[in-house]
Amino acid sequence: MSAIGIEEIMKLLPHRYPFLLVDRIESCDDQEEIVGIKNVTINEPFFQGHFPGLPVMPGVLQLEAMAQTAGILLNRIAGDPDGVPFFMGIDGARFRRVVKPGDQLRIAVKITKLRAKIARFRAEITVDGELASEAEMMCMISHEESRS
Repeated sequence: MSAIGIEEIMKLLPHRYPFLLVDRIESCDDQEEIVGIKNVTINEPFFQGHFPGLPVMPGVLQLEAMAQTAGILLNRIAGDPDGVPFFMGIDGARFRRVVKPGDQLRIAVKITKLRAKIARFRAEITVDGELASEAEMMCMISHEESRS
């Protein structure tokens, strides 16, 4: 189980600030499990409007952090650093705890089914050991060309 720093994450994902939502990988077995970390700070751009005076991390961004963490694992399994992970579907998303500035998200992902370059996985985010959100998701690796 190896740790992965931000430089390697940026090689495995096309996302960049302000949409890169994984700061580091705590552990990755390159087979079916990965644990990512996201440090939530008041400097996140979404806090300006969500919500003024009551900063709360949007649930959809928690789901995106899960998908990005899974994408890192899928790229490592596929051995395809040029592949782009695309989010395909979500089931059973639940939000159990408010996420706010100062929280550290521990994003645990486990692949439950893998076929070629498509994976189904279960993900959970915990903060200080308490479940914040969870979902079952699917993503795939593609070779879409950048349009910029």
